[in-house]
Amino acid sequence: MSTILLDLDGTLVDPAKGIFACIRYALARCGVDEPDERDLRGWIGPPLHESFGAYLGDTDLAVTALAHYRERYRDGFIYENTLYPGMRELLHSLHGAGFELFVATSKPRVFAEPIIERHGLAGVFTEICGSELDGTRADKTSLIAWICERHQLEPQSATMIGDRQFDIIGAKQNGLRALGVTYGYGTAAELRAAGAEALCSNPSALWSLLR
Repeated sequence: MSTILLDLDGTLVDPAKGIFACIRYALARCGVDEPDERDLRGWIGPPLHESFGAYLGDTDLAVTALAHYRERYRDGFIYENTLYPGMRELLHSLHGAGFELFVATSKPRVFAEPIIERHGLAGVFTEICGSELDGTRADKTSLIAWICERHQLEPQSATMIGDRQFDIIGAKQNGLRALGVTYGYGTAAELRAAGAEALCSNPSALWSLLR
């Protein structure tokens, strides 16, 4: 396995502080009560326009809520996240061992790039890949397919790592090996049901599987 694709939120960084604050802000601006924090955890992973749509049950209101969310997110909350312990060391070790690394996130690329740059990790990645603001490539299956085509990757030589079922399903549908991490926002049961080939409870466990 020479190529590794990594999800961002819930895999590389814990984004809860910033994302939860922005969801609460967006819903308040729409005059809607927010879900409790346990339910908010489920918003990390799937595309936000889908989560707003499912919660609000109104397409137009979901578009408005997403606009409010992005307004708040750009206003500094984009950086309210932390690298998971040991992740920096893992990425440098993988890069030094010759693995080609990509970020593969449903988050818009214009947000993902500055987050990675703020953590000083842009140099370990061949490319930071995400969706566009209009929703293009927000689905993990289409995003991974796009990365593989864009970089002429051989799926059988690549691994996708993520914390939600969307990461695992996207990998499997494109012929990649799929590893799940349980320190993020998906459950072990969710990841196993999606077809994860192995589960890791911390970045050190990932290094043991990948080296």
